Amino acid sequence: MITDRLLRLRAEDADDLEVVSACMQDAIARIGDMTYMSRLRRFALVATRFRWELAREVGPEGGQRIRSGLHFDDVLRVRSQGIDMADREGLLPLLAIRAEPAGERQQVTLEFAGGGAIRLEVEHVDCRLSDIDEGWPTPNRPAHDAGEAG
Repeated sequence: MITDRLLRLRAEDADDLEVVSACMQDAIARIGDMTYMSRLRRFALVATRFRWELAREVGPEGGQRIRSGLHFDDVLRVRSQGIDMADREGLLPLLAIRAEPAGERQQVTLEFAGGGAIRLEVEHVDCRLSDIDEGWPTPNRPAHDAGEAG
């Protein structure tokens, strides 16, 4: 059964993070399910992601969603732009996760639909993605315009 395969990924550089980003594209994150634990230097979130890795098996319509945990370690600072972080019930569709050099460190940006972003200043890329339940079928497959980037 295709739901038996839980995804577990680790990213240690920008190239690895591209794979995580592809798997997390179109995930829906609730603001209340995001946290920065400054003492642990960890930013974590739980999101409902579309299982793109199963799209061919499921067919051209519908698919599966699964709750997944995503965290970044060695996070020195977290900033948000265009997001009302006080709206704990607000939902954010994730478009992409990107890493770029920022001096001797890295900046990881989580880009959300509507132009919102969360930027993590990290010592280096250290990310984990883990599915945390069995998932469920959905009749809705995220659609992207042919000219849309991401």
